Amino acid sequence: MTQYGVDLLLALILASLGLSALAIFISISRHRRNHQSASVMPGPGDDSAPEAARKVLREFEKNGQSVDAALVSWSPETLRKILAEDLPDAQVIVVSNREPYIHNETQDGGVELVVPASGLVSALEPITRACAGTWIAYGGGTADRTVVDRNDRVQVPPDHPSYTLRRVWLSDDEYQGYYLGFANEGLWPLCHIAFTRPIFRESDWQAYEAVNRKFADTVVAEARNERPIVLVQDYHFALLPRMIRERLPEAIVITFWHIPWPNSEVFSICPWRERILDGLLGSSIVGFHTQFHANNFTESVDRFMESRIERADAAISYGGQVTLVHAYPISIEWPVDLLEALPRVEECRARIRKRFRIPADAKLCVGVERLDYTKGILDRFHALEELFIRHPEMVGQVVFLQVAAPSRGTLPAYKQLHDECLRCAEELNQRYGSETYRPVVMVAEHHSQAAVYELYRAADICLVTSLHDGMNLVAKEFVASRDDEQGVLLLSTFAGASRELLEALIVNPYDAAMMSEAMLQALTMGPDEQRERMRRMREIVRDNNVYRWAGSMLLDAARLRKRGDLDRVTALYERPAGPTGDNVVSMFERKQAVGFR
Repeated sequence: MTQYGVDLLLALILASLGLSALAIFISISRHRRNHQSASVMPGPGDDSAPEAARKVLREFEKNGQSVDAALVSWSPETLRKILAEDLPDAQVIVVSNREPYIHNETQDGGVELVVPASGLVSALEPITRACAGTWIAYGGGTADRTVVDRNDRVQVPPDHPSYTLRRVWLSDDEYQGYYLGFANEGLWPLCHIAFTRPIFRESDWQAYEAVNRKFADTVVAEARNERPIVLVQDYHFALLPRMIRERLPEAIVITFWHIPWPNSEVFSICPWRERILDGLLGSSIVGFHTQFHANNFTESVDRFMESRIERADAAISYGGQVTLVHAYPISIEWPVDLLEALPRVEECRARIRKRFRIPADAKLCVGVERLDYTKGILDRFHALEELFIRHPEMVGQVVFLQVAAPSRGTLPAYKQLHDECLRCAEELNQRYGSETYRPVVMVAEHHSQAAVYELYRAADICLVTSLHDGMNLVAKEFVASRDDEQGVLLLSTFAGASRELLEALIVNPYDAAMMSEAMLQALTMGPDEQRERMRRMREIVRDNNVYRWAGSMLLDAARLRKRGDLDRVTALYERPAGPTGDNVVSMFERKQAVGFR
């Protein structure tokens, strides 16, 4: 055969292959169009309906977030869009111990509004505003009862009401047993590796159970229908999800545990461990800040409860219900609205230095948190002393301003910590200070959020040295406050924020020598390096803001709701045809009779 013939034959073969591929493509496209049109409104006589439902179901079964999540600009509008499109007519109810607004009586008989400087409040308040939801919380302010209506509700924020605050009243005995007792003398030290022995009392447990029941009654009373989305917050309400589930079985209950979850051996200390796990498994979703804490929770369930763990799907089957266990790193709002009312960084620096009599040529380090033994305040003092011992030239060159809001002061462990902090600060001031210089300024007072952000903007260094923490939003607040792209963050490796803010100086707070060297590095860091580190951290906080945290949970809630609806549709087609039919069980039925290991 000539070369021309060979070329002609190859051309004919390629043309034939191309036409075959085109025919296959057209056939597949027609099949897909027919399949999609048939699956829009499946009917009892349509054989393609079960497969269509199963394909959609598998889409909603996917664990984790879409690959497009990082490309979304997360904002209050994003949340409202999710609610409108994915959760139409859904009522959002937030439940927490602490309320976002506190009304206190003043000495002249008036009423003062207090916005607590709380990480939980700063994270959830923007979400509740965006969702126009209902926030249920303990009313502990001295004037809280005088400002509510006859249904114990008040519209907030006062200057621009956008959601409802529903207050729950507790007696002194209830508060003592539920909050100070079981929650903070029992669960708090149990969950934090801070070497403080947890205390468990039967009377505290009874109060804890009773208060959880009281909050469950309030959730049911506030629900406008049988399908609300309830966001239960923190370790104060471990029993609440099960109580809600018993009375509102179609509700989506998302429980977020804001503190660490210990390993199963540590958790076994709790006398009511099974009851706590059972309560939490009443949730549709249980969320944690880090995957490590989510894994610890799953291991605890696996050890103590008769359940089936689906590790690939991050799900637990228990008592005929499936609970997802996911990590949702919490964050703060972006941009921070109150920054608009604050002066420039230079003016903040001048005001803070004048207020606390800090020398103009000294570097300012700040620490801001509740006075709590998990925050590593004493460890900062030890690191500062180590810095002075190793580098005597730094005496007089640095001042550490510690703002520690009083917290749980009636508990012995907190009284002892308060006394130790004051004593240690005084010893450092006597040893290294002078008439014009105090290396440590200890301020044990509550500060407003605006005052806290002013401190952040005035600081050269912010120390977040938790001994154990869920996330710690102080680190993210400091980063958000620095629109001048200056300042250095020292961050504990045991805080969840260290998983995201990798450009911080990561430290081990138990190692005073290491911390002192990190402090020296921060004190001598040039402005260009500060800018490079801060710019990257600000990008992280901007992209992973609180609206993304909430939006991720709401999207998962939407998936669960659609999954439940699809279960019911699928059940119509997957039932056996008769006594001789095949043995097919729908997902809806499997949830009712889940197999145990």
